[in-house]
Amino acid sequence: MMNTTQMLNYREPWNKGKLVGQKAPLKLREIWAIRIRLQLAQKVRDLALFNLAIDSKLRACDLVKLKVRDIFPRVAKY
Repeated sequence: MMNTTQMLNYREPWNKGKLVGQKAPLKLREIWAIRIRLQLAQKVRDLALFNLAIDSKLRACDLVKLKVRDIFPRVAKY
């Protein structure tokens, strides 16, 4: 049996009872469903980011670090 000080110091883990680890990849049907919903909602930016992530297989943390200059080539000034 725990005494009072042990009971006060015990904290339940934040991920107790939750699934941890890598998630299953999206199925092709799920990818197209997301794309269509973004198109219907006219969320051009979100659709572009989603397509870039799927096509390049980038992780979310790498995707949000991207800048426009990383993707779009520089245009020579005239």
